[in-house]
Amino acid sequence: MNHKALIYTLGVGLMINSAAYARKKDNRNAEPVPVEAAGEADPPKPVTPPPPISGGRYTPPKLPAGISFAGEQTPLSRWDVKERLDRELLFNTYMHGSTLYILKLAHRTFPTIERILREQGVPEDFKFLAVAESALYNQISKAGATGYWQFMKAAGIQFGLEITDEVDMRYDLEASTIAACKYLKQAYAKFGNWTAAAASYNMGMGGYSNYSAQQYENNYYNLLLPEETNRYVYRILALKTIISNPEKHGFYLDKSDVYQPIEGKNIQVSSSIGDLAAWAKQNNSTYQQVKMANQWLRGKSLTVKPGKVYTILIPKV
Repeated sequence: MNHKALIYTLGVGLMINSAAYARKKDNRNAEPVPVEAAGEADPPKPVTPPPPISGGRYTPPKLPAGISFAGEQTPLSRWDVKERLDRELLFNTYMHGSTLYILKLAHRTFPTIERILREQGVPEDFKFLAVAESALYNQISKAGATGYWQFMKAAGIQFGLEITDEVDMRYDLEASTIAACKYLKQAYAKFGNWTAAAASYNMGMGGYSNYSAQQYENNYYNLLLPEETNRYVYRILALKTIISNPEKHGFYLDKSDVYQPIEGKNIQVSSSIGDLAAWAKQNNSTYQQVKMANQWLRGKSLTVKPGKVYTILIPKV
């Protein structure tokens, strides 16, 4: 047997012996697994394991003593309300990657959302509804709901968003937030409270009205709704709890960790652009950068109707 073959054989033997030994251990009381070295009479000294992460155990997050949504108190004294909130808080606390990504994106998106909510007279807590809808990034649901606020095409157009083959303002944070505010104010006028308005954002005003009429009840916490809507407001409340105090729930981010607003130069466009890639080059940018910073641009060109002006951000690289 040559030298390389001998080393390979010894290596395989060591792995088999180690695996067999490890299988005999009770995982609940795991100890360092000794590895027997070939040709040694005395067993090696045990290897000291690294310290366990976060105490080596998972604990359920503590519910807040009280919580409200848009100034409307949540009845946490009720067992069903408490358990529903507990479920969503538990799930979202331990979705580590997703929650960390939301916290990173919130630093970029929340200032714009908060400003528009204030300007539109909608409570600031609705920024957490945007988190529940899209996790603060542009995505498309299986049903076709699109963008930060997850508008279906017909609803987006109804609330003032331009949606064509070349332009889809559901992907624009400012425009879609304004459209969401229009919906929410209309829903508030219909139902008389912001919690019901939030729930209706998930199932539609017509859907909420139907369930409310069938059950002779308008209070969200007293209604039996489809499962997704049953969980919806509680998920918003859970996200509010975590994002408002991330360190309490084990999420620590430095200033260098979060995503900053995209800086650059805004260009007013009042005439059609036949080739966005060429236009980007003319403005010392690239097609990729222009499309990433202006996701509402959906085509390779931009048709501008008379009197219309678009603002395109040329990002600073």
